[in-house]
Amino acid sequence: MTDIAKRFVENPILHPKDLLPSSAGLEIECLLNPGVFTFEGKIWLLIRVAERPAQQENVISFPVLKKGGIEILAIAESDPDLNATDPRVINYKGADYLTTLSHLRLVCSDDGIHFYQPDAYPLLQGEGEDETFGIEDCRVAQINGTYYLTFTAVSEHGVGVGMRSTKDWKTFEYHGMIIPPHNKDCALFEEQINGKFYALHRPSSVALGGNYIWLAESPDGIHWGNHKCIIKTRAGFWDSARVGAGAAPIKTAAGWLEIYHGANEKHQYCLGAFLLDLNNPAKVLARTDQPIMVPTTDYELHGFFGEVVFTNGHLVSGDELTIYYGAADEFVCGAKFSIAEILETLKYV
Repeated sequence: MTDIAKRFVENPILHPKDLLPSSAGLEIECLLNPGVFTFEGKIWLLIRVAERPAQQENVISFPVLKKGGIEILAIAESDPDLNATDPRVINYKGADYLTTLSHLRLVCSDDGIHFYQPDAYPLLQGEGEDETFGIEDCRVAQINGTYYLTFTAVSEHGVGVGMRSTKDWKTFEYHGMIIPPHNKDCALFEEQINGKFYALHRPSSVALGGNYIWLAESPDGIHWGNHKCIIKTRAGFWDSARVGAGAAPIKTAAGWLEIYHGANEKHQYCLGAFLLDLNNPAKVLARTDQPIMVPTTDYELHGFFGEVVFTNGHLVSGDELTIYYGAADEFVCGAKFSIAEILETLKYV
């Protein structure tokens, strides 16, 4: 496998210990997959912060959002109704729960490497019955002066796409569930094409079909339809089990360039790229056969869930693409790419 990423020498740039828990009784277990944007002359990350109570011997405890706040559930490891083989998801008496509760937290930086949490900006937490297990993996798209946040909303109802929007990052408009379960990895294009808004998203199928990337269109950026499947998994490749969009597609002279993640049957996550037609984004022009980034460093191979590089946020400056990514489902890291070099790796269909 190939790897053309130029990783920050400072990686990881953020560890769980670098931030304070959101409330007493919780610990930050992981920092994951930030959305990225610029605002008031600074670089900002909207990080997924995953928390849970300190674990006690022979007991698994985890938080769930209720109307009155966070409730801690505790289950004995010896309970015959418990299946805890996955560190991320457990099943108890036929119901699925997440082992951590995630919210979104803002940090900012003057240099793109050293980040801090500013005062007077809120934590973004789950709201309502469709977000009781938290909100995760936010993509940020700036369209006509408004920032649109598309994120994974998790509850006992399933995993769907929620949306909020803001202009100042202090007040938010809540748009609810814009794509119902089971769906995630929603990335909006940052400009309209032929008068329409477009978004990439990823429905999931456990029986017929697969975990593929779809394209949707909208008249207003809120209501979505005319869904089309555009990128599928490939047997025998690094992206054989699932694929999902990263951040907003990048407009180039050659087409819309999208950085995406793929995983194989061993749950190893890499990054690749594909190219869409500028005027008809439902048309796939090219795709990388080999990944452009592979888990290779210790902080990518070992963590809460190892062998993972996963991005849903980047910045573009001329030919330079700076990707901020989650490593091993625990750390936030950065890497730089040449857009021209990525385009050279594409194979046209």
